[in-house]
Amino acid sequence: MTELNVDGMACDGCETAVVEALSDVPGVEDATADHERGIATVTGDAETEALVAAIDEAGYEVVDG
Repeated sequence: MTELNVDGMACDGCETAVVEALSDVPGVEDATADHERGIATVTGDAETEALVAAIDEAGYEVVDG
């Protein structure tokens, strides 16, 4: 499991956008996002760099915890 700190999520719609972006990454089995905690969680064997790129392309930013 990979947990990423995501900056810029402010609502349920943001969570949906992040989950949809992550779900398109090869190797992702499941993805969830929580805008209140600012966290996206991914299960599967996707490369972290690909996850970060997908979040960036969706308009959000992965930040250090």
